[in-house]
Parts: sequence; structure tokens; C-alpha cells
Amino acid sequence: MDIKNILQLFAAGDVVNYAGGSDVSNAGTYNVNAGSAVSTGDLAPEMKTFYSKSLIALVGPSLVHEQFGQKRPIPRGGGKSIEFRKFSKLPKALTPITEGVTPAGNKLRVTAVTATVDQYGDYIEQTDMLELTAIDPTIVETTKELSAQSSLTLDTVVRNVLVGGTNVMYVPSVSGSTVTEITSRANITGLCRLRVKDVFKAAAELKAVNAPKIGGSYVAIIHPHVSYDLMQDAGEQWIGIQKYANPQNILRGEIGQLGGVRFVESTEAKIFAPAVINNGVRRLTVAANVSASTSVTVNETLVADTPATAIPVYVNGVANTITAIAVNDSTGVATLTLGSAVTLSAGATICGKGAGKDGAAVYATLFLGENAYGVTDIEGGGLELIVKQRGYGNDPLNQRSSVGWKATKVAKRLLEEYMIRMESGSEFSYEAEEN
Repeated sequence: MDIKNILQLFAAGDVVNYAGGSDVSNAGTYNVNAGSAVSTGDLAPEMKTFYSKSLIALVGPSLVHEQFGQKRPIPRGGGKSIEFRKFSKLPKALTPITEGVTPAGNKLRVTAVTATVDQYGDYIEQTDMLELTAIDPTIVETTKELSAQSSLTLDTVVRNVLVGGTNVMYVPSVSGSTVTEITSRANITGLCRLRVKDVFKAAAELKAVNAPKIGGSYVAIIHPHVSYDLMQDAGEQWIGIQKYANPQNILRGEIGQLGGVRFVESTEAKIFAPAVINNGVRRLTVAANVSASTSVTVNETLVADTPATAIPVYVNGVANTITAIAVNDSTGVATLTLGSAVTLSAGATICGKGAGKDGAAVYATLFLGENAYGVTDIEGGGLELIVKQRGYGNDPLNQRSSVGWKATKVAKRLLEEYMIRMESGSEFSYEAEEN
């Protein structure tokens, strides 16, 4: 059953009975008594559960980053802490056993890793919208938008924890036959494109620490821009999902595999872009030649500013700062005052820090083994859809209704060596923005 049909059932009147399973595709039967007392401004407990399960059915397929983590239920009555389990490897048993003597044995070493859960949520209030006998179509669109918002929010919460890992590799810069190793994010350019060799290297690193596989393979979460680069390099080595022998086992978002790694594509794979300099602009272009001066005009439209703290930037790949921005009232031309004098040609690049020195966005591809991280489950209180009828709260004239969502969420990295953040540029690096 889709969200429109669900909401139509609700809008037709007060639901007094619901008999159905947890599967929203088989919703069961409803006894609807239009005109029954609805002025309480609340739903029956059965329908609250049904709505929450419906939201989970809509949101679940979009949660790409959490699908490979240990799932833990939301703690109830135990405060805001949740516990994940990290299993340590047993050492080799190299001491020979003495005949007839029982050895000391060993113990399974389990480390409890705790995390504090947080709540997220939002709602949209509507005026004179939710009627007893008819549905305003905006409620359908409202719920769809809230579902999309909650999906992106929860997926980003998990992603931001994962990309903060300490195990990182950088894709080298390749120009023709020249390969230049990269040792920091700031040195990545659009020429640092993910290659077949980099995939095999990441898989080898996970194998070297005996990271367990996920369903027989390692998994990588990759941005479409980077998967494009990789497939260009891989050619016939790339195995698309249409070639799988068992397509029923395809992972959520999976696009193919290479070198024992299954790739899951997501537009929410992390992009590190240059920081915003001014007026939403991250990259500036020098308008005229500059000779040993701190005054530089740029082509972009900016807002006059004298920041309390100098803005850190790269000027043609060299660290510098902007201490003031002046804008000519008649021409709109912006002039920067830099912290250090520079000599530049027209067309040179000035960009905010946070990504490549030349303004290239940096993409994070996550290579994962099993049990690398843990997440709270969206079921069992992890995600809830909240629908309020007209008359709820302080609404004496029954003018307002609302639809909202609330979620309890946390993610925790458990074994850093079981996950690798591979940072690269892309053919699209100079177009991409932070996500």
C-alpha cells in the first residue's frame, strides 16, 4: 500500500479498528466510522504503529550508509546510552598441548563500546487542511517530503561518523605516464581519479588485517562521479549487476563489482568541497594581473565584508588569508585584501580551504568489512511518523493540523582497521559542492 492510500484511509474518518500484520504491503482491514469523535486530536495506538511502519517502509531503502553496520535496538529505560560489541581476535595457540593435561583455554574477548543517542525530527504545520471526510492532496506531498527529509538526515548522521575514520588512503595524481603520490587531502586535484589499482589496493589492505567480508565480498560506498571515473578505467573488468548470477541478492544501491569489492552508489557519499568564502561562493577567479600586492580583484559577485577573523584560502595553491572584501557600488567589482602579497596572472584561482589547493572537491569512497561500525535500528522506536489532527494542542478553533517525524539515532565506528576512506578527485571535481 502506498502513502497516498494510507493517508486517504486516515482522512476518511476516525479509524476505530485495525487488523493487519506488520507488513505494510498487506495492511489488513479497516472499520471506518466517519463522523465519530475525532476532536481529541489524536490517533488510535494501532494506527500510530501503522503509520510509523509505513514511514520506515518508505525511508528504509534510502539508508545506504547504515545497511552494513551492527544493528542495535533503541535502549528503553536505560538512559541515552547504547552499547555495541567489539570482538577482539584470539592469539595463535602455539604452545603444544601436553598429553592428558587439559590446557588453560582462553576466553572470548568482547569489548563494550558505548555511544549516546540523539533525537532528530521536523514537522510541517498545515492550516484548515485535514478534513474528516476528504483529504487535501497537500498532505500526501507533505508526507513524501518529510520521508525524503528524514531519509537524508539519518543517512547523513551515519555517513558523517564513518567518514571521520582514521584509516585513510589517497588516490595518486595521474597525468599521462606520470604518477605522483598524494599524502594529504589538500594535494588532491581532478587528476586523482579512482583506478582499478586503487580498488585492489584497498581490498588487499582489508585482507591483510583479516577483516571479515560482507556476504563473501568487501563493500564500497561510492559517489556517482567517482564510479564514472572508475568504470572508465576498469573497462571490461567491471561486472555490472545485470551480469550477476544471483540478482536477487543485490545490495541496496549496488551497481556492480570489481576485484572482490561490491560497489553501492549513493549521491550522499561524502564530498569535501572548498569552504565558502563569501556570498555562497567557494572558488574565485582573479580578474586582472597582480604584481607583489595584497589587493586582488575577482570576477565573482561578492558582499562587502571585514571579517572578525581572516578567511583562510588557497591562492593558486598557496595558503593565504582574506582580511577584507570591498565592493564598488557602481560596478559591483569585488576587491580582496589578502594577508600576504602575491603575484598572479588573470584567471588564477582562489578557493576556500577544506579540499584541494586548486579548488578541487574531494570524494570519499568507503571500503568496508563486516562489523566495522554499529548503528541504531530505525524500527522499535528508532523512527516515528507523527500525524496530528485539527484541534490538537492550543487550537480552539480547529484551524491547524500537522505531520512530522522523529527519530533516535547514533552511529559508532568499532574497528577502524575494517574500514578505509579512499579520498580522490574526479572529472567533476571543479563542479561539485559539499554535501
